[in-house]
Amino acid sequence: MVTTTKMLPGIFSSLNRSSTSGPAVKPVRHWHVSWITLWMWVVRVFSLALKLTKNRYFLVTSETAGVSRRVFSRVSCFSSPVHFANGETRYMSSEPKRLCTENMTVTKIGTHNGTFHCDEVLACFFLRQLPEYSDGEIIRTRDPAQLAECDIVVDVGGEFDPKRHRYDHHQRTFSDTFNSLCPEKPWLTKLSSAGLVYLHFGRRVLSQLTQLKENDRQLEVLYDKLYENFVEEVDAVDNGISQYDGEARYSISTTLSARVSHLNPRWNSTDQDTEEGFKKALKMVGEEFLDRLDFYKSSWLPAREVVEEAVKKRHQIDPSGEVLLFSQGGCPWKEHLFALEKELHVETPIKFVLYPDQNGQWRVQCVPAGLNTFQNRLSLPEEWRGVRDEALSELSGIKGCIFVHAGGFIGGNKTQEGAMEMARRTLQAAAQSPANGNS
Repeated sequence: MVTTTKMLPGIFSSLNRSSTSGPAVKPVRHWHVSWITLWMWVVRVFSLALKLTKNRYFLVTSETAGVSRRVFSRVSCFSSPVHFANGETRYMSSEPKRLCTENMTVTKIGTHNGTFHCDEVLACFFLRQLPEYSDGEIIRTRDPAQLAECDIVVDVGGEFDPKRHRYDHHQRTFSDTFNSLCPEKPWLTKLSSAGLVYLHFGRRVLSQLTQLKENDRQLEVLYDKLYENFVEEVDAVDNGISQYDGEARYSISTTLSARVSHLNPRWNSTDQDTEEGFKKALKMVGEEFLDRLDFYKSSWLPAREVVEEAVKKRHQIDPSGEVLLFSQGGCPWKEHLFALEKELHVETPIKFVLYPDQNGQWRVQCVPAGLNTFQNRLSLPEEWRGVRDEALSELSGIKGCIFVHAGGFIGGNKTQEGAMEMARRTLQAAAQSPANGNS
């Protein structure tokens, strides 16, 4: 390019020479200078055009919720005049060039600023698990104009309208529960923003986190369990609903909602900025929910499958259908048993479960009358209680007996057959003397 430019004076100077075969040619000195100037600007513009093709990218990583975002840098260029042969002068824009990605809108999640609470923190965490909100910017404000620009708003705005993605519960007209919005569900606790978001998005959130299909029966079981044992507590605390009537004997100050509250600035702190505390709360709440989900998916749900199989095979263990067998050992079975009896329409309540203990011996355990009671549907015989080993075997007429607890809710035998016989004898005695049950 430089060589070509240097050749121009020689080329143009030849145009000034007089022709020997014709009339003198009028000098074109001004024409010569104008073309040189134009050529120089063409070279400059071409160089700038090359620079404009070299776009640089940089990566900005957001540590909130472990989400990485790619954004693009602006292209730098300078304002430069370009002169044309006709005397016209044009200027390149002094504004930095922007890539087309700037026209792509960032999803905005709106919630209130100031003191934060567990319900909106959990609601924001739920939303961040969904593809359409995973890169969403959380806008903490009470300004109606800013909230109006948000794609979804939780716990602020005085409006509950799922069609417009508005999920507040503070308005006087709001009294919805899970049951009122989904009559097939039993829970009657007034919903907070956490419960509202979970009700509308919870299945999708769990599907994203577990890879289970939304119509999978196991996912529906997890959906119910996590509301009942995680989200409902947050709803109740935020709405000021007591767990029971009357004065409590002691207070509980280590709930998730309490720990979120403690991340707010202290009333007498000189720094009242809540943003850092909100980020910590978002991380803490998310980690706790994921830990609970992992437990229910990897431990609680497999136990349900074991209990369900045992319930379906109960008549193979004993014709009465009142004894379950867990051949691979004990597992958390009580909660699952009560739920499955209703779900599978078990007519005769199950009375005993058999399982091997860690020493390879067998246990016969009574099914309680409910989850929160020490009463049994049918207790082991009163005369066996507190008796051990050979004395118990001689008394019961069953070989291999080890013990029966003084409370009558559990007993032991060296073999599965012996434990089974202890259950059968108890059933027979109850049939002859029903007063033995429910003790």
